[in-house]
Amino acid sequence: MVKYAPRKVYIRESGGYVELSYTEFCRCRESDQTYMDKLFIPICLLEVVREQYTDFYRDKERWRYLQKLDTKNRLLSLDGFTDSEGNPLDFITDEAVDIAETVVNAVMVDRLKAALPLLSDSEQELIQAIFFDGLSEREVGARLGITQSVVNKRKARILIKLRKIIEN
Repeated sequence: MVKYAPRKVYIRESGGYVELSYTEFCRCRESDQTYMDKLFIPICLLEVVREQYTDFYRDKERWRYLQKLDTKNRLLSLDGFTDSEGNPLDFITDEAVDIAETVVNAVMVDRLKAALPLLSDSEQELIQAIFFDGLSEREVGARLGITQSVVNKRKARILIKLRKIIEN
């Protein structure tokens, strides 16, 4: 019936609840067919009417759906920024966005994109692997059959070359 055996089972009788152990509940269920038709919420096996049962599972499914959306959209909960007692953590800083810096970065990115085709195919491949594919210098070296230090030197030369192209 359930994946776990709760300690207590609560059965509705005469407008109130009667408490049974799970063992007693199993015995009653075997001897009385009406127990098979009862609906329970798996908090502690609390018998409820159909409307409560439906509401509980609708809310539970809605919560699961919202959690899935949050994960899919990479939303963060404010609960993640509090300690176990609900006090806010101090690591969130309030910094105004520097519009000028944002514009300069956007211009530099545009210049960089324009400069990349001016590199040789092997230079483009190295920049693509390190900066866009997220590979380490060691991984790029293994892929190209060269050492990490050679990859580092080539990367440094390419970045100097790109800087000169962008500044002109």
